[in-house]
Amino acid sequence: MRHGIRRLAFCSAFAAGTLALAPTADAVTPTTATISFDCGSYGSGSATLTASQSGTTATIDVSTSAITAPISVGANSVKSTLTLTNNGSGAVTFTGNSNPAIPAGSPVSTGPLKGTVASGDSLVATSLKVVVFGITATCNATSTQSPGPFVF
Repeated sequence: MRHGIRRLAFCSAFAAGTLALAPTADAVTPTTATISFDCGSYGSGSATLTASQSGTTATIDVSTSAITAPISVGANSVKSTLTLTNNGSGAVTFTGNSNPAIPAGSPVSTGPLKGTVASGDSLVATSLKVVVFGITATCNATSTQSPGPFVF
């Protein structure tokens, strides 16, 4: 009986120590932000940015009413670059060519756009470049990112 109690105590202590040493999940806050873009002759409107992080790799999905598809666009055919400032200076880019199929007249969605981040990075979107069928739309931010920067 005494041996069983010792083993139970050891296993309980070991489990508690293991849980305390378990790595924490990477987190970005906020996970969703909005911003407005002006895309020149292609339009203007709001965008929703959704961020996630795994280690030093981060992804951002973009859905924006600033650009609508003039014709149906097939999946994985939109090439996008989202540029963000880091802590008020320096640029970080997120790129990708992944998108769902977009019906004609619908807002453009693109992502995940992938980029590299470091702990403490504070990123605010400044521009979005979207290339569809060889046509490039460059969009510039016209509002502040709300509720604030993505902090990794």
